[in-house]
Amino acid sequence: MRAHVPNLPSPHPLGDRLPAMYLEDSLVQRMTVAFDQVLAPIFSSLDNLEAYVDPDLAPEDFVLWLGDWVGLALDESWPVERRRAVLAAASGLYRVRGTARGLAAYLEILTGAEVKIEETGGTAYSTGSDIEPPGSPNFAMVVRIRPREGAALDMARLEALVTAAKPAHVVHRIEVMGLTAETYQGREGC
Repeated sequence: MRAHVPNLPSPHPLGDRLPAMYLEDSLVQRMTVAFDQVLAPIFSSLDNLEAYVDPDLAPEDFVLWLGDWVGLALDESWPVERRRAVLAAASGLYRVRGTARGLAAYLEILTGAEVKIEETGGTAYSTGSDIEPPGSPNFAMVVRIRPREGAALDMARLEALVTAAKPAHVVHRIEVMGLTAETYQGREGC
């Protein structure tokens, strides 16, 4: 809810809704004005509720709260445009959550880099009994990320993002393409 806004008029003044005998009483009218000043921001928030939950329109201080509300951990150090983009993509990301495609989309939005994921698992079916199962018996994936030219990556943060978004039983490795280990160590961002 928004805090007190000076001189914000109430769309529903309480003094106008009192019984007729109080409409001319100046003390009662002054007392109701105090309540109107307290209630006006509440009415304003409720009248504009859809703007508060729209990632493109929400006030900047509401964007982090909105991220918590939908279960996304947004970083305060990101520019507000990136936070809004992640929130706008949240419903689409939830549809593919837990898949390689979903993890790649999530990382691309968060880092702005090109992401490719190679996984060892596979699914198939057969009507015969002598068919070799697809994939490998190990659950592993390699996350290959190619940052934009001049973009900075924080490997600790990237590792935490992948760990939080992948299935818990899958082992992963992150490879940064186009950069040597010396190039990205110590860089900040992500």
